[in-house]
Amino acid sequence: MSAMRIVVVDDDPDLLGLLTDGLSLYGTYEIIPCLDGASGLAMIEQHRPDCIIVDILMPGLDGYQFVAAMRGDPTTAQIPLIILSALVQEQDRIIGLLRGADAYLTKPIEFSDLVATINAATALTREQRSQIFNQRADDLLPGEA
Repeated sequence: MSAMRIVVVDDDPDLLGLLTDGLSLYGTYEIIPCLDGASGLAMIEQHRPDCIIVDILMPGLDGYQFVAAMRGDPTTAQIPLIILSALVQEQDRIIGLLRGADAYLTKPIEFSDLVATINAATALTREQRSQIFNQRADDLLPGEA
């Protein structure tokens, strides 16, 4: 069984190291760490990962902009993408999900929860992902019923 390739984008080098080490202990993952959104996009183009984990609060290209760039590019639009953020407000979660994240998790995170979310996101087919995004827009946008 080959390793699942995951790009992890977070500007905190300590957390990035913790995520890299922790995920390596929990499964067969090849972790590609990136300290900012721009390098994350470059690594995605270069390595074509199976999944992406991205923070929101980063200098330069923030996580919301990163997700929008990913979902706006047909070559990366279907890659499973998980936001892992310290932002815990409901509006932050809604924005992340509406921009196209498969899941929005908050820090601190239990590695077992992160691994379960990775497994769920990577198990979705293109059609399932599209259906979820369409339903999510209907459910999360106020006054659209």
